[in-house]
This record gives sequence, structure tokens and C-alpha cells, in this order.
Amino acid sequence: MRILIARLFAPCFLFGFIALALGLAQAYPQQPGWLLVLLALAIGLSFLAEAWLPYRPDWNHDHDDRWRDALHALVNEGLSALGLLAVPLLAALLPDTGLWPHAWPLWLQLLVSVVVADLGLTLMHLLSHRLPWLWRLHAIHHSVRRMYGFNGLMKHPLHLAVETIAAITPLLILGIPTQVAALLAFAIAIQLLLQHSNVDMRIGPLRHLFAWAPVHRFHHMKYGTAGDVNFALFFSFWDRLLGTAFYNPNYRIGGDDLGIGSQPDYPSAYLAQLVAPFQAEEPGQPSPSAPDALLKQP
Repeated sequence: MRILIARLFAPCFLFGFIALALGLAQAYPQQPGWLLVLLALAIGLSFLAEAWLPYRPDWNHDHDDRWRDALHALVNEGLSALGLLAVPLLAALLPDTGLWPHAWPLWLQLLVSVVVADLGLTLMHLLSHRLPWLWRLHAIHHSVRRMYGFNGLMKHPLHLAVETIAAITPLLILGIPTQVAALLAFAIAIQLLLQHSNVDMRIGPLRHLFAWAPVHRFHHMKYGTAGDVNFALFFSFWDRLLGTAFYNPNYRIGGDDLGIGSQPDYPSAYLAQLVAPFQAEEPGQPSPSAPDALLKQP
């Protein structure tokens, strides 16, 4: 039974919650607040699954980070909700291109938005590892020492804004409706939960399509540029096209593999993390070498 749940968890979690969101959006089109209730339910279920079927049991224990990560999540999701209020205003400032497929089913419109946004997010994520000023904002996300659902919502607000611009600008030009934008924001939050989950999910060949936790954990490696892999949020085929895909099924990522190798003392408190990108950067130390077992391909 546990193996069956491990195989079904990720697809059922993603598609189940998105199906519920689509149903609520069609039943209550003027009440997007239901999506926040649904997101809270998803977070609760994610924590329950992590407790029952953990990838690393020690990652379920508080590392003096749970309240900090919860604050990151509350602030960033609150900013995302405020950003949705600006979508109609921004759309009104842009010329109507007539390109958005309003006549398509709502689920298909959402899929279009996910694909377009995912490409923008993937490219911005890649740039965040290439451009020093972006990396300083993005480093907060890589300072974690364990991986669990809330890690996906742990971002500097300014980096969240940069990512949002990269994801939503092409969609605004296309004329995305506010309802679809709200569903997209919900889908991104669900995917972030899955991507950083501590559930011991077994995704098999689906790793070639979806960038869920078994794939994304390798992105958080602390071994210098070894972690410059698997940048995609939703679809791992973007990394194959970019030449940045990596997966080793025989290596189990542990807490000692995570963090920023050149900055092991990166600030851990919430306010200190918000200020860190704007402080004078102290000389970093050499990143540790990647273990041979990690780099040895099966």
C-alpha cells in the first residue's frame, strides 16, 4: 500500500487539487477566495503525507526554521494575492491583442498559462544562477538545510516580484483573464509544495515530464555549480532542451548535501535574510567537492 501511495501521490496531489480549483472557479467565478481555503487544505495534506511517508524523517523535525518559513509563505502568498488584483489594471494599460483563446475550456486556458509561465520562470531561474545581483536575491531559497513543502514558498519578496514579471508579462500581452491568472497562481503554489516535498514519492518515468521533488532535490546541492541543474518549475523537458537536466536514481540527497557551499553561515532569521542581499558580501569559502557517488551515473 505504501509503495502504491508513493507512486500515486504526486499526480493525484497536483491534478486532484487543480481539478478542485477548476470546479470551484466555475461554480463560484466571482469568489476566488475559495482558492486560499483550498491552498490551506493542500498545505495541511502535504504535511500529513510528509509525516506518514517521509523521504528523510529528520527533515520533518523543526530546524529552528518552521516559523521563519511560515512567515515567508504568508508574506509571499499575500503578495501574490495582491498581485492578482493588479492584473485587470495592467491588462487595461495594454492593447487588446485578441490572442487569448477565451472560447477554449477553462482547463485548457489554464494549461496554456502554465506552459507559458513555466518557460518564463525557468529562464529567470537560470538567470538567477548566472547573474550575481539576481543570485543575491535568490540565495535565500538555497540556504535551506532540509527540504519540505514550505521551502517552495521561501523566497525574497523582490525575487518573487522578478519571477512574477517573467511569468505574467507574456500572459498579460496575450490577454489572460483574471480568473485564469488566479488559477495559475494556485497551480504554481501546489507545484512548489510538490517540488520541495519531503514525501518519499516514486515518480518513475514521469520525471521526464514533471519537475517534482525527486528531480528538484538535486537542484539544491551545495557543491558549487553541481546544483546548477533542474531549473524548471513544472516541466522537466525545459531542462533537457537547455542541457541542464540531471538525475541520479541511486543517490539519496541528505541534509549534508543541501545549502550554499560557499556560504555555510548564510543568515537564517527572516529579517536577516531580507537584508542579506543588500549587505557587503564577505569573501566566500570554496564549495565542497561533490561526492563521487553523486556524480557517478547509473
